[in-house]
Amino acid sequence: MPGTDPDAILNLAAALERVGGDQELLEEVAQLFLETSPGLLGEIQQAVQVQDAQLLERAAHTLKGSVSNFGAEAAFQAALHLEKMGRSRNLRGSEDALRALQAEMERLRPALAGLGAGSR
Repeated sequence: MPGTDPDAILNLAAALERVGGDQELLEEVAQLFLETSPGLLGEIQQAVQVQDAQLLERAAHTLKGSVSNFGAEAAFQAALHLEKMGRSRNLRGSEDALRALQAEMERLRPALAGLGAGSR
């Protein structure tokens, strides 16, 4: 499937640098992200659904910070876009922006889940 190369989805070198080169710690951080990100994405979905700009800004900001740990630029930019929508209180187009973020998260999840596969 095109676009599923983990190197195109996340920056492994940058992610490792953020954890001092500790592969095991990176795997733990990735696992924690895989467990918590669905809840954040759910908050973002809810915020878009009910047009809650404050909730959108907060949840998107939190998710953005989390994906930045992995050098996942496309997911970072998608979350940043939603965060800015929330901050400006202009949610026009937020449904499309949410779909873009969901697509990036669907690409990111398997890349992160595969981080530990090669070292076991």
